Amino acid sequence: MPCPERANATEFVIVVRYADGPTVSVEAVIDAPVAEVWALVSDISLPARFSAELQGAEWIEEGVRFRGRNRHDAIGEWATECVVTELLPERAFAYVVGDPAFPSASWRWDVEPVDGGRTLVRQSMRIGPAPSGLSPAIDAMPDKEERIIARRLEEHRANMQANLDGIKGLLE
Repeated sequence: MPCPERANATEFVIVVRYADGPTVSVEAVIDAPVAEVWALVSDISLPARFSAELQGAEWIEEGVRFRGRNRHDAIGEWATECVVTELLPERAFAYVVGDPAFPSASWRWDVEPVDGGRTLVRQSMRIGPAPSGLSPAIDAMPDKEERIIARRLEEHRANMQANLDGIKGLLE
C-alpha cells in the first residue's frame, strides 16, 4: 500500500549517461586578488601538487598544447594531449583532452573579482563526447554506466576541490 503522504508525489529518476556529457564543478572564494589567483590557475602543472591523479604537465607548444601525465589505481598510468580552447587573462582558462572538435573531456577554470579584493574561482569539467578511459568499463558493464559515471565524477570533484583547497592554502 502506498504511503499516504506520498500518494500525490511525483517520483522521478535522473539518469546520467556518457552521451549526455556529464559535468562537475567546484568553486570557492579566495582571499586574494584576481591576479594572484590567475597566476596559479593558469599554471598547467599546479594541479599536480594537489590532485591524486594528475602527476604532471608540460607545454608542448606554449599557450597552445600541453601533455598531462596521470595515474589512477584502477587504470594505471597514461598521458593525454590537451589543447587550449580559451585563454582570457585573469578571467578564463579552458582546454580539451584530445581532438578539440571531438574531445574526451573538457576542463575549465574561471576567476572573477568579488567584494573586498577577494576572488571567486571555479574549476569545472565535462566528460565526452569522445571515448575516454571510462569507455571500456561502460562497454564491459553497460548496466552499471550510471554508477561508473557517478564514481568518476566524484573522483574529479574531489581532485578539483583539492586544487581549490591547495590554492587557498598557498594564497591565504
